[in-house]
Amino acid sequence: MIDADTQLAYGIFWAAYAIAFVVFFYMMKQLFRLVPLYGLRTLLLAALVVLFLTPVQSPDLADWWIPAWIFGGYEAILGNMESAGRAVFNFGIAGLVMLLVWILDLVRYRLVTR
Repeated sequence: MIDADTQLAYGIFWAAYAIAFVVFFYMMKQLFRLVPLYGLRTLLLAALVVLFLTPVQSPDLADWWIPAWIFGGYEAILGNMESAGRAVFNFGIAGLVMLLVWILDLVRYRLVTR
């Protein structure tokens, strides 16, 4: 059983991670304004969302989620490719969902700019 202090630390981590991602995303959005093509700009931003916001469930604790890039990288360094594969699988699912959202956004952009 996880005690209250550990749960609080888990919540603080995710709050700090989310705030840091929003700041990072805004900075990258300003940087990607230099890219002239709307589709490429939004694809790069979508890739950032998939890379940094895809979670994977912790094998040690139920209902605890870890950023997949941290978990997958750590497990790959340790040589545990089965666990790293779980992170890659989650990246694949998140990538497919984001690809669908990206395509729908391109359709929306095309219809609005006509």
